[in-house]
Amino acid sequence: MSVKFLLYLITTPLVLWSLDSVNINQIFKKNHIMQARIFYLLLGLALIYLITNFFWDVYESSKIVQMMYNF
Repeated sequence: MSVKFLLYLITTPLVLWSLDSVNINQIFKKNHIMQARIFYLLLGLALIYLITNFFWDVYESSKIVQMMYNF
């Protein structure tokens, strides 16, 4: 199992839990429930992707820095 997959497994519940605290009902027009759900889904997927890639880049950068100090 790769490290990046584990990062996705860790960040997914955290992002969904944090999005649960946001009241997005005031942003959308009345009776546009399906559009609000799709927006919520896409926002969640985008945040999961961005946060996972951020931590992955930090992980990869730390390996490069560690290799530089080993010379």
